[in-house]
Amino acid sequence: IAGAQKARGTVIIIDVFRAFTTEAIAFSRGAEKAILVSTPEDALKLRDQRIVDLCVGEVHGMTPEGFDHNNSPYEMSIADVKGKVLAHSTMAGTVGVNAATNADEIYVGSLVIARATVDAILRDEPDLVTIVAMGDGGKIRTDEDEQCALYMRNMLDGRQPDRAAVGTLVMACDQAVKYD
Repeated sequence: IAGAQKARGTVIIIDVFRAFTTEAIAFSRGAEKAILVSTPEDALKLRDQRIVDLCVGEVHGMTPEGFDHNNSPYEMSIADVKGKVLAHSTMAGTVGVNAATNADEIYVGSLVIARATVDAILRDEPDLVTIVAMGDGGKIRTDEDEQCALYMRNMLDGRQPDRAAVGTLVMACDQAVKYD
């Protein structure tokens, strides 16, 4: 979270295993929009105000009370989200986006959207790109977010990293066991 607060320029907030893979799947299934919020209460308030249709998220990996869906790529892959506006609240990714108040532009990052995100940033030709790997709860570094950050940095620098090698490293990390 501190990294997101300090981030400047074009900022990429990375949350690989859950938040921004879940969002990528939601959009691939026809979600209209996602509003990223820091707390479950903020998400529920948006739904009560009829600004959003569904609340998606987690607190310590569990679906918050009153939410429609967990922050789960698998759950999102079978959810009816076509044409829906989502409020998304997580303990790392969405908090990081909201903490990046000094950013000129904010992009979200995960391995499934890494190439598309990098291509969009390169089209804009920003002077400064800051990459923030959110980790566990926005406080503890995790291999998958760190590897994604390195992968994206290499692509931003014009190198073509080995996707399979990055995938092998990510799947060998401690966090991968949770989602196996």
